[in-house]
Amino acid sequence: MTAPATSARPLAVVTGASSGIGAATARALAAQGYEVICAARREDRLREVADEIGGRVQVCDVTDDGSVAALAAAAGPRVELLVNNAGGALGLSPVAEADLDNWQRMYDMNVLGAARVTRALTPALLAADGGRGQVVFVTSVAADGGYEGGAGYCGVKAAERSMAQAMRLEMYDRPLRVVEIVPGMVRTDFSLVRFEGDRARADAVYAGVEGVLTAEDIASCIGFVASLPAHVNIDRMVVRPRVQPAQHKIFRAQ
Repeated sequence: MTAPATSARPLAVVTGASSGIGAATARALAAQGYEVICAARREDRLREVADEIGGRVQVCDVTDDGSVAALAAAAGPRVELLVNNAGGALGLSPVAEADLDNWQRMYDMNVLGAARVTRALTPALLAADGGRGQVVFVTSVAADGGYEGGAGYCGVKAAERSMAQAMRLEMYDRPLRVVEIVPGMVRTDFSLVRFEGDRARADAVYAGVEGVLTAEDIASCIGFVASLPAHVNIDRMVVRPRVQPAQHKIFRAQ
C-alpha cells in the first residue's frame, strides 16, 4: 500500500489513469501543480504515466470494495480533486439481443465504480483546504438519449449523470463542487475496447471525421474546471468536435 502524501501540493485522484482521457488528465493536472494519484488496474501502464509526471501509482479496481478502500487509505485525509473517469462501453447489441453480462459489467464499472470511489473519498474531499474539494464525473453524450445498439451504455451513463445531479443537490450546503464533463466523439481506445480489440470496427467509427476530439482536449476541460475559484461551479460541460453538432449527427468527409 502506498503511504499517504505529505506534499504541500493539492492532491488529485484520477481513476482510469492508465490510458486515454485518464492519462491525459493526470498529465494536465500535474502541469497545473497537482500531485496526482494515478489509479487503474494496469500497473505497467500506470507506472509509465506516473513516472512521466512525478505522480503516484495506486493499482485499483473500482468494482472491488477492498481495492477502493486501499485507494482511499493511500490518498490520506485530504483530497482536493477526484476525477471519476474509469469506465467504458462493451458491445453494440440491440436490446432484443442484449448481452446482459456486458450490461452488468458496464454498470459495475461506470456507475457503482464511480459511486464506490466517491463515497470512499468524500470525507477527504470535504476536508480540502479552503473548501476546494471537487469531484468530476466523466460521463458521455450517450447520457442524452438512446441510439441503436447503445441501450446498455446510454443507460449507465444516464445513471452516472443522475448521481452527479443528486450529489450536487445533497452537497449544496457543504464545501464540495460537483462537475459533469460530457465528451462527444473522442478518439482513444474506447471503441477498440467496445469491439473487443477489433481494429477495423473501431477505426470505422471515426472514418472520415475530421477534427475528432483527443484525450488531451477533454483533459484541458477538466483542468479548466479544476482551476476555477472555489465559489464557481460548472455543473455540466458538453464537449464535442465541431463536426458533431448532436449525438446522432456527424459530418464525414467523402
